[in-house]
Amino acid sequence: MSEDLIVVGGDKQSQYDNLLPQIKGLLEGETDLIANLANVTAAIHQQFEHLWVGFYLVKGGELVLGPFQGPIACTRIKKGKGVCGTAWEKATTLIVPDVEQFPGHIACSSLSKSEIVVPLFHAGTVMGVLDVDSAELGTFDETDNHYLTAILGLIPL
Repeated sequence: MSEDLIVVGGDKQSQYDNLLPQIKGLLEGETDLIANLANVTAAIHQQFEHLWVGFYLVKGGELVLGPFQGPIACTRIKKGKGVCGTAWEKATTLIVPDVEQFPGHIACSSLSKSEIVVPLFHAGTVMGVLDVDSAELGTFDETDNHYLTAILGLIPL
């Protein structure tokens, strides 16, 4: 396992193509979920320098803050509330180009302008979500959805 991340520039796809095998290497042989989630958030944050990258995990009928990189965050989110709660409820990725236009958006940080939330599935059930926020409008697209979903598929559950 390597603890050094090689960050590259270039277009988004090239950056993900570089990042994916490195994350696979970080996760290889590690079975602790929190350790793996922490390394995934750190790697994505380091590569892309997004405002916030983190996980919320389903606990007791709510999403509870898990490992993250970035400013302090909301600790608990109810199902169907905000982008994260809605992605959990619908069990689908949500890409929000402008968070101000999302009905019921929860402003954990006033600096967040766009967001992508990708569900983390275990045995067909959403067990959490990966939330990535940007300080720029329109940051995320289907390329992010494709690669972030692939990254989540690497996490041993």
